[in-house]
Amino acid sequence: MRPLPFLAALVISSTAAATNTTYEYIVVGSGPGGGPLAANLARAGHSVLLLEAGDDQGANPNISQILNFNKAGNDPKTRWDFFVKHSDEPERERKFEHYVYRQRDGSFYVGTTPPDSAAELGIYYPRAGTLGGCAMHNAGVSANAADRDWDYIAEITGDASWKAEEMRKHLVSLENAAYAPNDRTHGHAGYLTLTQARVSMGNGSDGAAMVRVAAETVGQGNVAPEVLVKRDMNANDAARDMRTGVFGQIRHADAEGRRVGTNTFIRATLDDPRRFPLTVSLNSLVTKVLFEQTNGAAPKAIGVEYMEGQSLYRADPRSSSNTTGTLKRVTASREVIVAGGVFNTPQILMLSGVGPAAELQRWEIPMVVDLPGVGTRMADNYETSLIGLAQRDFVNVSGTHAVMLKSAAAAAANRTRDLYLFCGSFSFEGYWPGFPAEYGKSQYECAVVHMNPHSQAGTVTLRSADPRDMPKINFRFYEDGEDEDLTAILDGVKWARSTLAQAPKDIAPFKELHPCKSPRTNCTDAEQKEWIKLNTYSHHATSSCQIGGDGDRLAVLDSKFRVRGVKNLRVVDASAFPKVPGAFPVLPTFMLSQKALADILADVH
Repeated sequence: MRPLPFLAALVISSTAAATNTTYEYIVVGSGPGGGPLAANLARAGHSVLLLEAGDDQGANPNISQILNFNKAGNDPKTRWDFFVKHSDEPERERKFEHYVYRQRDGSFYVGTTPPDSAAELGIYYPRAGTLGGCAMHNAGVSANAADRDWDYIAEITGDASWKAEEMRKHLVSLENAAYAPNDRTHGHAGYLTLTQARVSMGNGSDGAAMVRVAAETVGQGNVAPEVLVKRDMNANDAARDMRTGVFGQIRHADAEGRRVGTNTFIRATLDDPRRFPLTVSLNSLVTKVLFEQTNGAAPKAIGVEYMEGQSLYRADPRSSSNTTGTLKRVTASREVIVAGGVFNTPQILMLSGVGPAAELQRWEIPMVVDLPGVGTRMADNYETSLIGLAQRDFVNVSGTHAVMLKSAAAAAANRTRDLYLFCGSFSFEGYWPGFPAEYGKSQYECAVVHMNPHSQAGTVTLRSADPRDMPKINFRFYEDGEDEDLTAILDGVKWARSTLAQAPKDIAPFKELHPCKSPRTNCTDAEQKEWIKLNTYSHHATSSCQIGGDGDRLAVLDSKFRVRGVKNLRVVDASAFPKVPGAFPVLPTFMLSQKALADILADVH
């Protein structure tokens, strides 16, 4: 594959969208919802303007190489620094071990004993402000949602096109399942190349040994490790969501480890401008959607207002009080599609006058439509990890493998698997400026993702009426079902601990760093749950502008992604999901984008 040039060298410039230029569609945001949708609409022959607040870092090796995701998350050229809350309890917040403060010299302090002069910021939640969105800084894990997650949307909306078997068709249409070249139940001609992470499996390797002990603890000890790490977690299997054990970890990258999906598909579309009328405007921060209303009809979206300039959004670490932009407007003859992400989409809607009446009144924003669900019911998976240090350094243990489990409660109720673990010789304990902590070559971790937690009380509200300011974000973790969720997470931690204990004698016993900090070995369940609760982290937020049924007063969107109460306006990103779709929402968001394309084109024809 030839090296990809910076997009600025192609047919795009930040001045491409001149004031008063009209496109059929305007798409706001280039992540896994908006980026592919804009490209696909152009490939269907429609003129499209894609607005991205960041610039293009597609040739930056921190971004383009999937294994550099920790570097990507820390790169000031792409990262947006959000700071969030997990609760309304200040003392609980400050017990988060990686709580962040700003020191007088402008640097960050991370910890629980800040200097007296340090200003409180909160819990770090980086996003990616660059062409391709958060699909450009993630680890690329690409797991389909459980069938029940898709069927739930069909149930609450009465729209059968959301059923799992229908959504599977969208997966097949967009994927190039390079890891399963002979499997005809997968797609092989789509723009999204999917590969499995390579795990060291040589004779006598520590990698094979650790996979073997994991397999033994889940009753797969009679299966060769090299077979287990190639199990397909996205298989077209009616019993898929009930199956547990070791699986290969699928990612949206090619065989050389180059990140694919959003940026690469946009670039490929721009490569043929005579066939595909796509325009991309970088460094373009949308400030609001523009509406017109005549003769008492529902307000109609007719375009957007945006500011042109680099690092305008104050989440960008390069932004300063001297950063200025030029205000511009552009119009859409068909639709405006907002795909700014779970934090920015509700912010854009509220700044446009679409949202809870009280919030709009608070900031003196003229109300277009009272939609109380904008910025509410936000959800996220809960994450923690067990990490320990072996008796010696690991050798030949590269790569990670996945383990899908059921908590005791899920097993007793015959529910689908609710725990996703990924294990390997790495350290990942959540996010803070400069993450992660490295503990040397003896480190080994099983990260635990708890799917479908009970609490869904998160909110996104405005900090001000200034579109350059970040909104206020509070996830309100554990407000519902606290003990059941913590017990399920602890089940995953205990499984990981028992697995590490069975490692070969020269590797085990491990010195556990958390949640039961060595030299203690007798931490109570209550102590571990308290540590997990205080230090739960997350990075898979969804559901701040939900799809819902007509009788749901907090539903922002109908089943076709249309914003209720207005015309010609849709939302197509992870904020639309009523629940977090599985362990990692990036692949479901690519699928959601494909479904939105079908719905939009059906309206055209």
